[in-house]
Amino acid sequence: MVKGNNIAFIDGQNFYLGTARCANPWEVSLKKFRIFLKDRYKVVAAYYYFGFRNADNKDLYKEIKDAGFELNFREHNKRMATLKKGNVDSDIIFSVMEKIYYQEKFDKIILVSGDGDYKRMIDFLIKEKRMDKILFPNRDFASSLYKKLGSEFYDYLDGPSIKKKIIK
Repeated sequence: MVKGNNIAFIDGQNFYLGTARCANPWEVSLKKFRIFLKDRYKVVAAYYYFGFRNADNKDLYKEIKDAGFELNFREHNKRMATLKKGNVDSDIIFSVMEKIYYQEKFDKIILVSGDGDYKRMIDFLIKEKRMDKILFPNRDFASSLYKKLGSEFYDYLDGPSIKKKIIK
């Protein structure tokens, strides 16, 4: 049940690959998506995670911030940043668990990713009644680890009713 003080965590690479680089690519309006999160899931804070900061993407970062997301970048050694995969999974998991540990005031978590690396965290959040939804960018990006997850805990962003609300 959605209360009204929820937090969203977006795995930027998974979100992008699952929409713009999938079999049927489409572009998300970040402003519409942020409004969708606020209206549908009562998201008061939305954290958008990137693998590393790239000066070539400064316009994208501005667009994301202007849409109402807080940017988070994975820390890398400067020499290694271009050689490493973004891999923000552990940063998101740590951030969620840190909010729980420090008893920050929020109701539920919304996660945007289809990556199976979040499965243990999702199971924990469900058990603790702190999980609202995992939003899969598309059906093909939903890890098979989530097959046993009840449908009340997930949705697909490429589903027609959601896609029409957030497409650019």
